[in-house]
Amino acid sequence: MVAPSDRILTRISDAELARRWGAVRQAMRERKIDALVLQSTNDWVNGYVKWFTDIPATNGYPRTVVFYADDPMTVVEMGPMGAARDLGGADALHRGVGEFLQTPSFVSIAYTHAYDAELIVGALKRHRHDSVGFVGKGALPNALVDRLETDLPGTTFVDATDLVDTIKAIKSEEEIALIRRCAAMQDAVFAAVLAHIRPGLRDVDVTAFAQAEGQRLGSEQGIFLGGSSPVGTRSSFVPRYMQGRTLREGDHLSLLIENNGPGGFYTEIARTIVLGKASNELKDGFEAMREAQEHTLRLIKPGAQPRDIHLAHNAYMEERGLPLELRLYAHGQGYDMVERPLIRSDETMPIAAGMNLAVHPGYETPSIFAVVCDNYIVGRDGPGGCLHRTDKRIFELPA
Repeated sequence: MVAPSDRILTRISDAELARRWGAVRQAMRERKIDALVLQSTNDWVNGYVKWFTDIPATNGYPRTVVFYADDPMTVVEMGPMGAARDLGGADALHRGVGEFLQTPSFVSIAYTHAYDAELIVGALKRHRHDSVGFVGKGALPNALVDRLETDLPGTTFVDATDLVDTIKAIKSEEEIALIRRCAAMQDAVFAAVLAHIRPGLRDVDVTAFAQAEGQRLGSEQGIFLGGSSPVGTRSSFVPRYMQGRTLREGDHLSLLIENNGPGGFYTEIARTIVLGKASNELKDGFEAMREAQEHTLRLIKPGAQPRDIHLAHNAYMEERGLPLELRLYAHGQGYDMVERPLIRSDETMPIAAGMNLAVHPGYETPSIFAVVCDNYIVGRDGPGGCLHRTDKRIFELPA
């Protein structure tokens, strides 16, 4: 029999998991929190479970973790009704897990929504639970939160999201090495796309090829946004269900590759490909965004406030008669495609060394979509070199 732990594509080290657990437990003791409750249903923008256990939640199936200040974790995931194992914190696959419980619950089946909650309540009653912290409470099912607060009278419930986010945002050397591998993988995927793309392919043929290349190189999940149009008509990022257009000679395609790499860490890269010659308007727009990216990078330093960086970026845009950024043009990444800090006016987490930031300024008009996207690791004095090695230019290919 093949051990399940041997099937993992890229395994996080025991030492790295111990580092994370130790940092969180120290913070919990300082705040007198006995247990944390967290749940994920995917490994796109809900990476808490992966961060604590090195096993992601996927396909919308809930995976719930109770992380104790003084005991091995409890994990509840989809499986046979009533299945329970005592792993004692020593299992090779479910590292750091004491109780491993299963139940067939689904977010699409309303009458199963209490199943996970019942098991979590029982687990907390078997451990000290005077104070329980919710992690990502806004994303936790109401059925879970309501059941815990109703069935555990006398327990103090607090929001512990910031406690975990502050630790999770600063990457270790092992994590940074994996993030660099993800960026290198995406460079290789983009180079393969340049050799593959041609008139006659649909947009979805290009993005499916990119996804297959990424998975061949160790990726597990991700999104590939790519929309084509004739030069002179805006070519925005669009999701897969809108990628049915067929490329023609002279068209251009905006491509975003945002998949995770070995170990589950995300970076993202975006460039524009032209099957012929780009217009001067498109070139000028891209150059303005390349300079906007450089402008932002000069402001990213440990201690800097994201709101100030965002304000300076909008001043840059306004000075050039370009649309103000009202969405999100730079942000942290890790096990989540988007994680803190966000570079915008409502973010309170300051920039710190060890963060992985994606910087992707852009704007659109009826005739162009101008964008550039790359990742950087923040060092003691600011961002180091670009993690992506792909040229920052519009790629004009012979038709």
